[in-house]
Amino acid sequence: MKDGEIAQRGLVLLGCGKMGSAMLEGWLGRGLPPASVWVQDPKPSDWVTAQGVHVNEDLPADPAIVLIAVKPQMMAEALPVLASMGGGETLFVSVAAGVTMASYEAALGTKAPIVRAMPNTPAAIGRGITAVIGNAQATVAHIDMAESLLTAVGEVVRLESEDQMDAVTGVSGSGPAYVFHMIECLAAAAEAEGLAPDLALSLARATVAGAGALAQETGEDPAQLRRNVTSPNGTTQAGLEVLMDADKGLPPLMRATVRAAAARSKALANG
Repeated sequence: MKDGEIAQRGLVLLGCGKMGSAMLEGWLGRGLPPASVWVQDPKPSDWVTAQGVHVNEDLPADPAIVLIAVKPQMMAEALPVLASMGGGETLFVSVAAGVTMASYEAALGTKAPIVRAMPNTPAAIGRGITAVIGNAQATVAHIDMAESLLTAVGEVVRLESEDQMDAVTGVSGSGPAYVFHMIECLAAAAEAEGLAPDLALSLARATVAGAGALAQETGEDPAQLRRNVTSPNGTTQAGLEVLMDADKGLPPLMRATVRAAAARSKALANG
């Protein structure tokens, strides 16, 4: 399925909140004609309605792709609208957290090619990472097309099995919140050492953002990046001895954090 086929047959975006809007902006920026996009959303933003796409109009009978970006709790209401497209010619891509491929197959039929994807919130600025997995009907070409669509908002990685999605949820799906809390904690610690709140927050925010960008853009082993900053018996080493403590430091805390989030993801998927 090529870009020309998407332009000709159409792309349906079911749900256009922050994630859907970020993807739509990326696709339009890459040249997808607005007239080839149908958006279904109960409260479309002013931005969406100004893009020249079809908003809450009758859907094409045979779109190339349906991208499902509604909240999981709205799924039961949203999916019946799509059931007639489940004959195998339309690719369904879901970015809804916790909704299994079996749930989609129950609503859309077993002929429907389905790709389940887990993006994260930095997708809103094109810096996300999305993990994808397809069902038995999803061919390599389908996965390629889903990946092409999702690169509009960042990196894409492919999973080997759907049960890996719970771990992905615990790491990259929920992970931005862990990093935001790291900024909070670093700022609070700076205040405790006598810095004004605004200065403490500025230092913490820029430090975490800058270190993350350095790790991402150099591609260097983070352990090596850490060693590069750490002088023997210096200030960084003194701090790391606390943070890296095998019993009370960050390693066991982060393991427990990701394990709890992954377990919750599994429980939600199982109803």
